[in-house]
Amino acid sequence: MRRLVVPLMIGLIGAGILIGLGTWQVQRLAWKEGVLAEIEARLAAEPAPLPAELSPEADRYLPVIETGTLTGPELHVLVGAKELGAGYRLIQPFETDTGRRIMVDRGLIPLEAKDAPRDGGRATLSGNLHWPDEIDSYTPEPDRERGIWFARDVPAMAETLGTEPVLLVLRRQEGGPGGDITPLPVDTGAISNNHLQYAITWFSLAAIWLVMTGYLIWRITRRRETKG
Repeated sequence: MRRLVVPLMIGLIGAGILIGLGTWQVQRLAWKEGVLAEIEARLAAEPAPLPAELSPEADRYLPVIETGTLTGPELHVLVGAKELGAGYRLIQPFETDTGRRIMVDRGLIPLEAKDAPRDGGRATLSGNLHWPDEIDSYTPEPDRERGIWFARDVPAMAETLGTEPVLLVLRRQEGGPGGDITPLPVDTGAISNNHLQYAITWFSLAAIWLVMTGYLIWRITRRRETKG
C-alpha cells in the first residue's frame, strides 16, 4: 500500500495544478470577453466632436466626427490586409474647422497607387481615435525620404507631419477627395483571445495526467499480485 501513496499523491497534486491553470484560463476568458464587448460597444457609439484634452489610454477607440480639410504631405504604412493583399495605409494631416491639426488613417491604397496624385479638400470625417501598439525591436526604421513606414508610430508620424499626436482611423467620409481607398476601420479582430484554447489544453493535460497515474497504479498493483 505504501508504494501506491507516492504515485497517487503525485498524480493528484499534478492534476490539481493543471485543473487550477485551466480554471484560471476560463476566468481570463470571461474577463477578455467582457473587455471585447466593452470595446465593441464603444466603437459603435455615436461619434462626437474631438475633445479638447486627450489621453491615449482613456480615449482609445473614442468615436469622433469632425469637419475640416485634408492636406498633405502623405505618409504610407506598408501593410497586408486579409482578402485585399498588400498595400499602404494612407496617413494624411487633417485641419479641423476648430483649428486643430491631427492625422487621419484613410485606409488602404494599392501598392501602385502610392505616388498617384491626390487632391486635398474639405470633408466631414467620422471614425475612432487610436494609438496602435505596433512597434517592437524588429520594426524597421521608416524610409522618411520616400514616406514609407512599417508601423503606425503615432508620436513619430505626428512629428514628421507637424500634427498633434492624434490618429483618427476613418470609418466614414462625407464629401472631399475620393480615390481608390478602402477604409480599414478599427475593430476587435486584431485583439487576441486564445484563453478557451489554453483552458482546453490544461484540462486535457489534467485528464492525461490522471489516466497515466491510474495506469501506473494499476501496473504497481499487478506487479505485486504477480509476485504474490
